[in-house]
Amino acid sequence: MKINVTNNRSAQQFEAVVDGYRAIIRYTQADRTMTMTHTEVPDELGGQGVGGQLVRGALELAKAEGLQVAPDCPFIASYIDKHEEYQSLVAKS
Repeated sequence: MKINVTNNRSAQQFEAVVDGYRAIIRYTQADRTMTMTHTEVPDELGGQGVGGQLVRGALELAKAEGLQVAPDCPFIASYIDKHEEYQSLVAKS
């Protein structure tokens, strides 16, 4: 299954709707750094890879905008640790 991830800037969250359920990543942004604070995937979508695809989509959108990412959410931090292609996006602290 391939999901479409969009950036809802007014709500400061990335979103993906799958089978009528909304999965989200909340973030804040200051200058060129996006702090990803929380990932939420409804139980009904659990075990289908939605969370990973949501993170990948959010990181690709941040990358396309030339943003650095601060992964405050443990799920996102773990995803980045496992995917070398996104490690260069991590903001230096």
